[in-house]
Amino acid sequence: MKKMKGFLMLALAAVGTLLTACDDELDVKQAYAFRLETMPVQTRIVRGETAEIRCTLVREGKYDGARYTIRYFQPDGKGELRMDDGTVFLPNDRYPLTREEFRLYYTSASSDQQTIDIYVEDNFGQCEQRSFRFNNKNEEK
Repeated sequence: MKKMKGFLMLALAAVGTLLTACDDELDVKQAYAFRLETMPVQTRIVRGETAEIRCTLVREGKYDGARYTIRYFQPDGKGELRMDDGTVFLPNDRYPLTREEFRLYYTSASSDQQTIDIYVEDNFGQCEQRSFRFNNKNEEK
């Protein structure tokens, strides 16, 4: 009887440990790191010329609830940035990014040095930034 009582106590302790160690909450990773890869981009353009920027969003993991936006800022020069679907970007406005591979087109509107900063952000607060600088073709170095 003593052995049975000892075994029963051990079994209850094991079950109690298992029940308290288990958690009904499933830990799902949602925020995966990502980076924006681009093909090489021309650095010399003239006013009215368009440079193509081929982009790929490389994600370390996939979560269906992840949403991405893209925006840009132009600290130097003047120009226009548009998406391959025809969307013309306004500086600092966010636009949904629904594809992992896309193209951007920057059209120069000045003969000065130009810089554009592109930001891709996810809905978890992570951000990836790329800068592109363009010089006038006629500019001497």
